[in-house]
Amino acid sequence: MPKAYWVTSYRSISNPDAVAAYAKLASPALAAAGGRVLVRGGKVQAYEAGKDMRTVVVEFDSMEKAVAARESQAYQQALQLLGDGAERDCRIVEGME
Repeated sequence: MPKAYWVTSYRSISNPDAVAAYAKLASPALAAAGGRVLVRGGKVQAYEAGKDMRTVVVEFDSMEKAVAARESQAYQQALQLLGDGAERDCRIVEGME
């Protein structure tokens, strides 16, 4: 079964406090669902149409587990704290077998 990767790029952050509150709940919620953070912030070298944005990559054992983590009550509570504090591009992608 291929792994899945949850990739989030932050286009802009308008409320750093909301992002911090979100992270306090989101990180343990994703870990409890089996997520392993591979990338969180750090240096970015963007190419082509890419932009230098904060990026987070979380690995899951399967697409189903990643989607279940996103839909979990614990993660939904984190999203409520984030509100409109950041504009993000978030997607879950299936890896190769």
